[in-house]
Amino acid sequence: MEFLNQILIFPIEQMPFYLLAIIIAFTVHEFSHAYFANKFGDPTAKLLGRVTLNPTVHFDFFGIVLLLIAGFGWARPVPVNRENFSKPRLMGIIVSAAGPVSNFLLGVLGSLIYVSLVQFGVFDAITNAKLAEALYTFLQLFILMNFVLFLFNLIPLPPLDGYRILEDIVPPQTRITLRKFEQWSMFIFLLIVFIPPLRAITITPLYEAARGLYVSFGHMFTMMLGH
Repeated sequence: MEFLNQILIFPIEQMPFYLLAIIIAFTVHEFSHAYFANKFGDPTAKLLGRVTLNPTVHFDFFGIVLLLIAGFGWARPVPVNRENFSKPRLMGIIVSAAGPVSNFLLGVLGSLIYVSLVQFGVFDAITNAKLAEALYTFLQLFILMNFVLFLFNLIPLPPLDGYRILEDIVPPQTRITLRKFEQWSMFIFLLIVFIPPLRAITITPLYEAARGLYVSFGHMFTMMLGH
């Protein structure tokens, strides 16, 4: 048990809530990519059964393992054929951004729900202390992880959405140059995980920024709903 607590990003007793939070976050994230790709005229994801809120079709094993031990990871990328779009670059950017934006909106929604439960005394009204603690823990992790995934996926490294957005922004020749470095992306992620100084200047600031969003929206909704 002690060994697991040493390698996991959160205490093992919080893992069920953490897993539930990321299942929802990843599922909505990938569904958003697939939905907008299909909406814009590319049926690739739909034909592969990805326009769905069934979490089992979206999960990537290695990405989930990294999430558990490093605090960041990814789901199975949704295949997108931009040539099917009437405006490939513009619609490609929208499809790529749909995933991170969905996580941002989930984080905001989670913040609103959490503050509402606090302001209207729902937590205090729950007589079962364990149930109240479970709901509190889940909402805290749900909000934080959605903001983390929002920021993390905007990093311009493959296979993340930020890289796909960058691909559609830069000129075609630059895009060809970028693709030469895609093979090194996994090594970069592993270096970030296992070399503490690199982690300190990448993942740690990202979590701090996510907590900043968490606090900011919490304060905003508290002021709006305060009574």
